Amino acid sequence: MQANDVRLLRAAAIPTILVGLVAVLVAAFVDGGKGALGAGIGVVAVGLFFAIGLIAVAYASRISPTMMMIVAMASYFVKLLVLIVLLNTFADTDTWSPRAFAWTVIVCTVCWTVAEARGFMKLRMLYVDPETKVPGMPEERGGRA
Repeated sequence: MQANDVRLLRAAAIPTILVGLVAVLVAAFVDGGKGALGAGIGVVAVGLFFAIGLIAVAYASRISPTMMMIVAMASYFVKLLVLIVLLNTFADTDTWSPRAFAWTVIVCTVCWTVAEARGFMKLRMLYVDPETKVPGMPEERGGRA
């Protein structure tokens, strides 16, 4: 991962963890241990879901922009399938609070998305190459050609 990718991951993960801790405390107050467990699982699910995607795309960016999009879509599809399987597997469980899980996932997803967008805007990364060479054009040396 490049330094920008690490900064972006940190910019999104830290606020999400803090919001997640608040969600766990609120869920523990409202629903007890089951609420805290549901909220904790929600925080971990959101963190893993978004971090895996960001890391996968960061590594694919070394290859090509086309590969970035392919990896982004493939990782999203795989994560979504895994999430569906896990939710269906634990649909009838009463070990944790589904309400606390759901609200925590929603709140942490919004937090991650906003924090990641804010972190990306603060990167001040160039999105064009300022010294592009056009194929077939002679290089200018000291003046106009």
